[in-house]
Amino acid sequence: MGQATHLYEQIAESIRVRIALGELAPGEQLPTVRDLAQQWSCTTSTVSRAYALLAEEGLTTGQPGSGTRVAENPLHRTQPMLHWAKLLNQAERFILDAVTQGHEPAQIQTAVSMALARWQTLQQSVIPAPQPTQAPNCLRFVGSHDLTMDLLAQQLRAQEDALPLDLKFQGSLGGLMALARGTADFAGVHLYDQTTDSYNRPFVERILPGQRVALVTLAYRDLGLILPTGNPQQLATIKDLAKPDVIWVNRQAGSGTRVWLDVQLHKQGIAAGNLQGYADEKSTHLQVAQAIESGTATAGLGIYAAAVAYGLDFVPLTQEIYQLVILQEVWETAVCQSLFTIINSDAFKSSIHALGGYDTSATGELLWIEP
Repeated sequence: MGQATHLYEQIAESIRVRIALGELAPGEQLPTVRDLAQQWSCTTSTVSRAYALLAEEGLTTGQPGSGTRVAENPLHRTQPMLHWAKLLNQAERFILDAVTQGHEPAQIQTAVSMALARWQTLQQSVIPAPQPTQAPNCLRFVGSHDLTMDLLAQQLRAQEDALPLDLKFQGSLGGLMALARGTADFAGVHLYDQTTDSYNRPFVERILPGQRVALVTLAYRDLGLILPTGNPQQLATIKDLAKPDVIWVNRQAGSGTRVWLDVQLHKQGIAAGNLQGYADEKSTHLQVAQAIESGTATAGLGIYAAAVAYGLDFVPLTQEIYQLVILQEVWETAVCQSLFTIINSDAFKSSIHALGGYDTSATGELLWIEP
């Protein structure tokens, strides 16, 4: 089960999503700390912490007397080198939070090591990127959760001299923004764009403009309602979620599943605040299914394979495409080509079929988005 997200992180993520979707334009002023604190029913210090986090990421800027604004080039701004004292304070804050949450020293040490590796990556942003012929130490994935990614990691590890696949499930928008910041090598996305009635490409073009990007299809998958065995509340459509006895369990802001849900709620005229449990967020489909299996929720949105894994009922609502987004320089590496070979293999497609709820007729299809 994932760790609870602090409120300031939720506030920051909600603003990141709006920037990524283009709802907040470069230079646009954000609400005052006091106004945003009222909206979130929290203290002004919580909002200030969220704004500080966004500023550290280069997404916002602030000047005395002019408030906080979206950075002029928020998704591609080269972040400055972190000063030692600032880094130390951040590390101490992380350790304090981890101890408070009850983590063991060994776990904290591992997390700090990972944080240091990310900081070193940030430092290297001022150094020319290595040539494609230089092999990476691992392939870094950030993006939406899908069970096929676990299968892909397993089959890659089985390859002789294979490099490890570092998986971080932070939502589709989180994956694209990690690519834009240079903290990921490829991302997994399934983002529905209401304007074009299509998936993924509009978001890739918006967040990664001017770059040659490969879109590789992993599979089509069934998305729908995950429900207790027998569907005791007789839920069948999005409209049914407004019933007073439904306890919802949600995906996190920025995930493709959440983006699709919010579009459907808007179409049906259902206010998100009317869904009991809407603020209860999980970072994977399996966590959603686990919450329903345990009885803490009575409905959630997820993939068929997650429902089957917990012996739950499933009502299909749509079929969506899950694709990998790979920058050209990463595509040309040997490890990425090994990955592509696995994706096109019969063994990989058979393993996807075994999960249930997937269509592999387009698995391995390659589309280049030209600048």
